[in-house]
Amino acid sequence: MRHGSIPGVHGRVRPLTLLGDPCLRERCEDVTDFGPGLATLVEDLFATMYAAQGVGLAANQVGVPLRVFVYDCPDDDDVRHLGHVVNPRLVATDGIVLRGPEGCLSLPGLEAGTERYDHAVVEGFTVTGEPVTVHGTGFFARCLQHECDHLAGRVYADRVTGWRGRRLARQIGRAAWSR
Repeated sequence: MRHGSIPGVHGRVRPLTLLGDPCLRERCEDVTDFGPGLATLVEDLFATMYAAQGVGLAANQVGVPLRVFVYDCPDDDDVRHLGHVVNPRLVATDGIVLRGPEGCLSLPGLEAGTERYDHAVVEGFTVTGEPVTVHGTGFFARCLQHECDHLAGRVYADRVTGWRGRRLARQIGRAAWSR
C-alpha cells in the first residue's frame, strides 16, 4: 500500500506557456511566501506535468514567474526521482558532457541533440521551507539542468548550436504553435 498523497491529485491542469511568450524569457523571482499558495502552485505543476506527459515542469511554463519546478523523472538506471524544488540553485555540474535528445513542453513536438553534463546537483527548499539537495545523473541530471535553465529565462533551444541549431530554428518557425 502506498503511503502519502500522490503529487498533483488535488491540483488543476493549467495552460502551458509556449515559446514566444515573454514569461519564458524572463528570469524568475525567488519565492518569499511559503504559504498555501505555494503548495497549490506545486500541486498544479504536478497535475499539468502529468497531463502533458512530461518529466519536469517549471513555474514559468504555466505563466508564473517564480523559482519553482517539479519533476518525476528516471535516471539512466531507470530509478524514479520524484519531487519539487523551490528557489533552486544549480550548485554543481560535472562528469562528461553528453549530447542527447531533449524536448520541452513549451516547444511541443520538437526535439534536438543538446549537450548537458551527466551529473548535476541542485540545492533549494521544499514547499514547507525545508532545505533540500537533489543529486542527478544521466537523464535526471539533464532534467535538473533543463528546469534550472527555464527559471533563468532560457530554453534548451538556446544551447543547440551548429546545424542542429539551424534545423531546430527552422522547425520552430514552421510549428503551428509558433504562428
